[in-house]
Parts: sequence; structure tokens; C-alpha cells
Amino acid sequence: MSEPRFYRAIPGTNLKVAPICLGTMTFGAPVEAAEATRIIDWALEHGLNFLDTANSYEGYARIPGSPGGVAEEIIGQALGKRRTQAVVATKVGNPIGPSADDRGLGRTHIMRACDASLRRLQTDWIDLYYMHRPDPETPLEQSIAAFAELIGAGKVRYWGLSNFDTAQTSQILELCARHGWPRPVAHQPAYSLLNRSIERDLLPLCRSEQIGVIPYQVLQGGLLTGKYQHPTAPPTGTRGAEKPEWIPLLNDAATQQKLQELTEQAAAEGRTLLNYTIHTTLALPGIVSLIVGVKRIDQLKEFLQ
Repeated sequence: MSEPRFYRAIPGTNLKVAPICLGTMTFGAPVEAAEATRIIDWALEHGLNFLDTANSYEGYARIPGSPGGVAEEIIGQALGKRRTQAVVATKVGNPIGPSADDRGLGRTHIMRACDASLRRLQTDWIDLYYMHRPDPETPLEQSIAAFAELIGAGKVRYWGLSNFDTAQTSQILELCARHGWPRPVAHQPAYSLLNRSIERDLLPLCRSEQIGVIPYQVLQGGLLTGKYQHPTAPPTGTRGAEKPEWIPLLNDAATQQKLQELTEQAAAEGRTLLNYTIHTTLALPGIVSLIVGVKRIDQLKEFLQ
């Protein structure tokens, strides 16, 4: 398949990715392996080559410290011999067991977790490996050195940060410069038209440092799809009905007012709220791709409109 014209480059890399990145946090439950494979197949057939996962992802079954790995296993089985067609990002740092070495960003855990991710993904390399979240128990130097070691060994091509704030990101960049370590090329923060806090300082920093921003929660748990009409109960089969604790703003009055304003802005442009959200967010300088999770192929199709 020829390279779609909409592909975007992650700065400082030779990775070209679709502006929509398939998130896999719900793979396992409620999205079982067969349906997840169909979704991945459809995505690749339509040029959506960017897959985002983590070693802790296992869908709604996830509880802190559970072993995870389910989403990675599904991706590995689904890709098979098509591995080179996809840019695969995964993460390390969340608890995946009871011991101190089953969590965080210490060297022992990073090395062991990376090898486990490679086995589950059935691949020799990870295109983009994220530190999933800060680890206050481990010096940053140790964590960055471990990532540099993985890159040197060919197990990881590039690395990035997820859930790190502006000050932490600046410190990491300074340490990389001081020690000659590879710099992070991507940043994965929470961002949506309902949560624009990164526009103050993190996004400008990433732009100035040529770090690609690949946000999650861009639909704010589904609130920006237009499917929830307060005070009507969430539709059957939606996250609001199945996992309301994952959408804490679902019944927030200020959020509902903002949603109404955004819906009116979308209508003024002749767009649905979902379409307006995707186009507006992708147009923000510095943002490379948006992570979205789906349970069905028809939902994925909506992002290409």
C-alpha cells in the first residue's frame, strides 16, 4: 500500500505516522481478541499505521498491580508478518505485580519489562517506548540510562514520556544533553478541548524542543463525541454506562456548559462535535497524532471523516 498523504513525521525520527493513533487500553475486555484483530486489520488497510499500548493494558479487568500484557499479546498475534506495516508504541512504569521490581522506572524493571513486551508483541524492536509516568523512587539518570541502553541494543528505536510535567521534561532534556543520551522524541500528555492545561507551558516547550506531542483522552472519555446528552442516562454499551468511574466529569455542570458551547461552535462550522474535536485538536501546532480508543470498526471510521 502506498504511503497515505496524511502521514506526519515524529520530529527527530524517521517514523511517519497517521494522525489517528489506535489506542488499545480496552483490548481484552470489553474488546476481545477477535474483534480487536478485526479493528487492527481495518486500521492497517486504511493507512492507520500507529498503535499505542502499554505493558499494563488489559481492558476493564485492570486493577493496580495486575499483570497486564493482554493488549500487547493481542497486537502481536494480530500483526504477525505485517509488523513492518505498523509503528508500535508501548510503555513501562505502571505496577504489574506485587514486588518493588514489578513497577517503576528502575533499570531492573525496565529491562525485564522491555523483554516481556517484545515477547508479547512478537517483535524484535519497539518503535517508540514511553516512560509511562514519573517514578519518584528512582533517579532520572538511572531511568534515562536504561532507555539509552535499550536503544543501543536495538530493542527500542526511540523513546518518549507520558504524564511528565514541564519541569520534569526540562530536567530530562538537560540530563540527556549533559550525558550525551538520546533525547525523548515524543510526549504523551492528557489533552482535550475540555482540558487544555498543556497549552500554557508543556506544549510550547515540546514545540521549541522539537518533541512530537501525541495526546490521550482527546475525547475526554467520550464526552466530546456527542453521545452523552445530560441528564439522560448514558447509552447502553458506552463507557459511561459500563465504566462511569473512568469519566469523572460525566455529570459535572461546568463541563456540560462547555460541551454545549463546543457543540454550538461545531454546528456553526457544519461539523459534528466529534468531527470538530478531531479537526481542531489536530490543527494545534506541535500535535502529531491523536490517540483514540474504539470498540468497533464503525467508530474508527468516524475519525477519518
